[in-house]
Amino acid sequence: MRKLFLLLIVFFTFSSCDDGDITLESFNFSSQSIQKCPDDNKTFLYKINDNELLLLDISAEPYTYDSNFNEFPYSKSYPIDNSSVSIIYRLYNDTATSTTICSVIAPATPVVTNEWNATGGTLDVTTTQRFDTDGTTLLGYTHAIKLVNVNFSNGTNSFSFEEYFVGNYQTSI
Repeated sequence: MRKLFLLLIVFFTFSSCDDGDITLESFNFSSQSIQKCPDDNKTFLYKINDNELLLLDISAEPYTYDSNFNEFPYSKSYPIDNSSVSIIYRLYNDTATSTTICSVIAPATPVVTNEWNATGGTLDVTTTQRFDTDGTTLLGYTHAIKLVNVNFSNGTNSFSFEEYFVGNYQTSI
């Protein structure tokens, strides 16, 4: 009888444990292209996937994704410190569009339902030259953008990426 009672106590102890409804957040923007607002005063790049937005704000060096380098490929890492480089992941209550992020005055809808800020790590940019089919006429640059050891937090929960390839952003000369 004691063994049965002990077994029941152990069973109820472990089965009544609440995990606090923690959900691991993640995102996938692999099929979306990197965009930039037409306003040259905006210093960020972004990707939209339905009601999700990934925003890369590179305000300290607004032309980190533009190139005037001598050697290619050229790689540079930028610390994500939320003053010169910040990365934000947002969830909206409806489909986000370029108007959602590029308007001078943000539209009333969709509304941000959750926002996760990168709390460290690096933004790595590798720049290569893009040539015309003749192989000699320089058309512009391709900037491969990657997040390395980035942790996102919303104040309650967090999730991390050891390495996340954001995508390629092309600039023209």
